[in-house]
Amino acid sequence: MSLQEITHIIMQFIQTHQMWALPIIFLLAFGESMAVISLLVPATAILLGAGALVGGGAISFFPVMIAASTGAVLGDWVSYWLGKHYHQQVIASWPLNKHPKLIFRAEQFFQRYGTLGVFIGRFFGPLRAFVPLIAGTMHMPASKFNLANIASAPIWAFVLLAPGAFGVPWLETLFG
Repeated sequence: MSLQEITHIIMQFIQTHQMWALPIIFLLAFGESMAVISLLVPATAILLGAGALVGGGAISFFPVMIAASTGAVLGDWVSYWLGKHYHQQVIASWPLNKHPKLIFRAEQFFQRYGTLGVFIGRFFGPLRAFVPLIAGTMHMPASKFNLANIASAPIWAFVLLAPGAFGVPWLETLFG
């Protein structure tokens, strides 16, 4: 089954069973923010689709944004914690041991941008879930990590939800 098919099935489920929308969105954002797991979770596409459900009036914007933000913050925090407490095991584990260039790029990113790197990193596709892990392995102070993590998550959620949430009503007005 392809990620596109999985995305379609989850979107249909959310639309049909709206009471499950918030827990599903929370779990998807959590998974999207976890190193390695993020490679298997089509959360970006589903959050864009959830924005369209918001725009169509099926679910409410702020609860969805809070669920996505909270999942993203906790997923990043778990990745950071794993990196900080299991530094050597993390670096020696798959897929990082197969892609040392990814570790090198993330370390360069932190050396260049510091705490701002955590904030910016949330918005860069494949690096997104590995940034907190590498921040942990580099022993970034937890207070600095959490500041950037908590500040960036609602913006990330808004950026993914807004096109559908505001675009669908606009298109309905324009072409309605």
